[in-house]
Amino acid sequence: MTVAQTDVYYDMYDRDIYASPHKVYRRLRDEAPLYYNDKYDFYAVSRFDDVMRVLNNRDVFISGKGGVYNVLKAGIGMPPGLFIFSDPPAHTLHRSLVSRLFTPRAVSGLEPQIRELCVELVDALVGAERFDFMRDFAVRLPVQVIGMLIGVPKADQPSMLETIQRNLHAKTADQEADPLEGILEVSRWFGDYLDWREKHPAADVMGQLLNLEFQDETGTKRKLRRDELVTYLVLITSAGSDTTATALGWAGKLLGEHPEQRRALLKDPSLIPNAVEEVLRCEPPTYHFCRWVTQDVEFHDQTVPAESIMVVLPPAANRDDRKFDDPETFNVHRSPGQILTFGYGTHFCLGASLARMELRVALQTLLPRIPDWSVDIASASMTTGIDTRGWETLPVFTQS
Repeated sequence: MTVAQTDVYYDMYDRDIYASPHKVYRRLRDEAPLYYNDKYDFYAVSRFDDVMRVLNNRDVFISGKGGVYNVLKAGIGMPPGLFIFSDPPAHTLHRSLVSRLFTPRAVSGLEPQIRELCVELVDALVGAERFDFMRDFAVRLPVQVIGMLIGVPKADQPSMLETIQRNLHAKTADQEADPLEGILEVSRWFGDYLDWREKHPAADVMGQLLNLEFQDETGTKRKLRRDELVTYLVLITSAGSDTTATALGWAGKLLGEHPEQRRALLKDPSLIPNAVEEVLRCEPPTYHFCRWVTQDVEFHDQTVPAESIMVVLPPAANRDDRKFDDPETFNVHRSPGQILTFGYGTHFCLGASLARMELRVALQTLLPRIPDWSVDIASASMTTGIDTRGWETLPVFTQS
């Protein structure tokens, strides 16, 4: 069917669009609010209200067949415990168990340690005329925080990070690759970790999960199986390290390109929480995610048939001028309110409060010590995946 009479084109594999998507997003919102890609057979919505509608209706738009395009198109089963790609009752059960890691008390209790980690990382950068904002700062902080949260020894965290980064970005843009191949490699890493943990018990949150007894969806009282624990670990570490690092990289890029905004934060540090929200609004780490459509549904007088893939575009929705004033402008004085960077509804990101804290503490620590930098964009490189969008390398020059 023809959904919109326009020549606007979008697909998540197109690397030119990936590099600079916002003009395409604007055209999608204005010309094709319901977009259909016949090459890859998916529908997409880009306006704020339409994305909210999809995320709010978990009966029509389900997650149980997968939440990203490669996985949905492959039609493969989900590993036990991968609750972001599940529906109730399994989603409700597994999310409630993992949420114990991210209670307000657990997250707020991490702030002093996160601040210490930030100071240590920034200390190593002060005085350098040039450093890589991603490799020397942005990717290091979240993996240490997640390692601290689940009890991975500091000496093993670089290996964990390398395994996660290699598998999250290197293969997801390959249409022929097994979409779960990367998950399996990371799972093997955590299988070895669990062997170690069983011999080295500790009274941390990971120890709590290892010993937790609960009633599952069948009414059986039991502990988590090993495959469920491994899946939890893959999900927590992959999401927690990659998306937070990507968001922090975008903070470095945006503040490097907008020195007047950076100076505003130096003059008034109380604006830093606003700046965090504005970074997350302007350049969300998530490039796309998907839902499976269970029944015919209408958008903009057009029908999306049952058994379709619906792609939602949070980066487009976050710049919808129907929702935000002057949305293309990066403005740390803005209080954007509701954004869709972390999703919405029952699948809202469990780690959102932790990610926001890490970004806030990182900027509070970095800006007074390294107040000036400019991005060497000619030497920078973007990640190669299709699920998230960010920087692989982001060299910056500092100015004293």
